[in-house]
Amino acid sequence: MDQPVGAWNSGPTAHAPETREERIAALVQLLEQLRESGYRHVTPSPATHARVLRHRASAMAASIEDALGWNLPFDDDLLPARMFGSLLDAAALKSCAEGWRSRIRISSLGSRLFVHSAYPTDDQDAVFFGPDSYRFARFVTDHLGAAEGRDLRIADIGTGAGVGAVLAAGLHPEATVLATDINQRALDFAAANARAAGAAISFRRCKGLKEIEGALDVVMMNPPYMDDGPGRAYRDGGSHHGGQLSLDLARAAISRVVPGGTVLLYTGSAIVRGRDWLRDALCELAPVADISYQEIDPDVFGEELDKPAYADVDRIAVIGAVLKRRCD
Repeated sequence: MDQPVGAWNSGPTAHAPETREERIAALVQLLEQLRESGYRHVTPSPATHARVLRHRASAMAASIEDALGWNLPFDDDLLPARMFGSLLDAAALKSCAEGWRSRIRISSLGSRLFVHSAYPTDDQDAVFFGPDSYRFARFVTDHLGAAEGRDLRIADIGTGAGVGAVLAAGLHPEATVLATDINQRALDFAAANARAAGAAISFRRCKGLKEIEGALDVVMMNPPYMDDGPGRAYRDGGSHHGGQLSLDLARAAISRVVPGGTVLLYTGSAIVRGRDWLRDALCELAPVADISYQEIDPDVFGEELDKPAYADVDRIAVIGAVLKRRCD
């Protein structure tokens, strides 16, 4: 956590703290300041964000939400001095022709605030937050809240902005909560979000559960599920129209939970001529796990169907699968 690092987004920066820890601390200060100010912003899908910005193409930010939610340019005097200073200390500002623009976004989820990547999320290591984050939060709350035991070990694979891990720590304060991601920027943002929420979470930079030792009671995940041409880590789910990564992670996770333990999988599945490949593939785990599978939203990211990779796809569904490892 103490080596010198560059900015979280490419391009010239207004300030460059010497250590990652300093940047995280500055983000925590910013989140606390925003919470005290009553800041709220619900982040929509990238397509909706783009449409809103087209309507406001020449607009300057008129509020903190405009600057830190919609990523509109803003003047020197829009933000309180303390917030502006925290953004500078976090290397989260860049100068532009109109004045300043934030390198990050801040979203609200209930009473909590989460920092994540600025729009558009084109960088290979961008950290996404949007409608999936809200649906994932409901899925985790509905199913993790029922988990029993005072000494639970809970892991959040591919934590991203840390939504699942933060919710788990809030629902089970006495549990050991672990979170992994291959993306250092995601881990930095998640660490800031966890500290601002008062959540005790241990973070590991690794793929899946490779750096997590011992058995686990609950493994949860919200993996990428798109066939993404640029191969962005937060979005690309591999073969089978983006479903392969979800299957691979679920298989690995069910082998790591204790008998009676649970794997919570929130992801998307491409429905091809009425067939749900991911559901069928997960059902092959029936000898070792009881499986509950539901469509949470039958049709998301419809604009993706215009792309050649989705020419044979009927729709993309968001699904929630609960896998409970058998005790026999």
